[in-house]
Amino acid sequence: MDTQSQEEGLNEAGENPKVPPLLNEDDAAELPPTLKEQASKPSSESVASHVPDASVQQSVFVRAWNGFYAAIGWCFGLACLIAGLAVVAAIPVVNLVGLGYLLFACGHIASTGRFRDGFVGVRRAGRLGGAILGVWLALWPARMLASLRDSAMVVSPEKAGFWIVALWVVTGITILHIAWALMRGGKFRHFVWPAPIRLFFWLGESNKFATARDALWKTVAGLQLPRLFWLGARGFAGTVLWLIIPVGLMVLASLIPHNAGILVSLLGGLLMMFVVLLLPFLQVWFAKEGRMRAFVEVWPVLKLMGRSPFRCWIALALTLTSSLPLFLLKVELTPAEITWLPALFFVVFGLPARLISGWAMGRAIYHEPLKSGWALWLSRLAAFGLAVPFIFTYVLILFFSQFISWNGTLSLLEQHAFLIPSPF
Repeated sequence: MDTQSQEEGLNEAGENPKVPPLLNEDDAAELPPTLKEQASKPSSESVASHVPDASVQQSVFVRAWNGFYAAIGWCFGLACLIAGLAVVAAIPVVNLVGLGYLLFACGHIASTGRFRDGFVGVRRAGRLGGAILGVWLALWPARMLASLRDSAMVVSPEKAGFWIVALWVVTGITILHIAWALMRGGKFRHFVWPAPIRLFFWLGESNKFATARDALWKTVAGLQLPRLFWLGARGFAGTVLWLIIPVGLMVLASLIPHNAGILVSLLGGLLMMFVVLLLPFLQVWFAKEGRMRAFVEVWPVLKLMGRSPFRCWIALALTLTSSLPLFLLKVELTPAEITWLPALFFVVFGLPARLISGWAMGRAIYHEPLKSGWALWLSRLAAFGLAVPFIFTYVLILFFSQFISWNGTLSLLEQHAFLIPSPF
């Protein structure tokens, strides 16, 4: 991946923005291995000027193994990223970080025009997930000894001293092993092999603790949690401003008896259809520009939608259809201890829709040439005609969801297709 394209992202200016510090040298490997190789091919001059020796070239089997290993690592990182977003989505207020990440991903795609640039933080998520998995597995011997100690205390308390001492010894060794693995980088292989010789040389280094402190700070700062939280909070506020009138009318209609309530509900539904048509792309535009004012810039967004009508229709259809099955998860109240499980489905369904929306806007900005004449207007009318059934179905199901949701009429405020990917 070229450096100039990788440095594009969000800023306050809106034109040729820069990527926030969330993208650093560690994120150059965020792509799947195949895409990474395609994006980082050297120029013909570079190849001509440096031809490696055949003896230095890697064998086919080594390259195949390296590619397979990188692909497995990338897929593991993507799974860890989705799981992490699900856990974050289940925590009130903190779930704004999850919304911020979704907005950042789609905004980054719109800024660069490449779909692959939306997979931000995959490698870092894989490293954190590997560290968590390694710590969990490393604690298993201590857990087993704790279980044996408890059993011995019940069966024969006077003979439980051996298990108590063994538990203390194993716990101490486990803590040292986990600390050493984390200091080496926290990758999963560091938990598998303790590297005792390297530990011996590390103990002789003078600045070992300063290096570990700097590495920990770099890892925590690289997550950019405050930045994502602020982006999610602003995106949440701007989205609510668009939803508050139509959703408020639909909620108000349930409190008004007789025919007046039907008219108010119909008005709210019509306004909701207009909002649903624009809101996914307004969110992408806000994420790309990084300005709250972008939420009211309807005309630029409509022009971009008109440049790539069928891609925008695909994005809108995916956004709405992927959110419909999630209404079934709100039929019953989810126990607090497994709130992350339905949140996982919300993230799995919501992340692709966000990425496709960013891709549609990015293609409209950078890759879709302007058309003119009847062909352009015919394609726009066709895309709009195809979008109307999806919009109408979504608004209709949204209206009737208040009668099956455990939260009643207030469930109309839970717009998981546009707001926080959470079941509450």
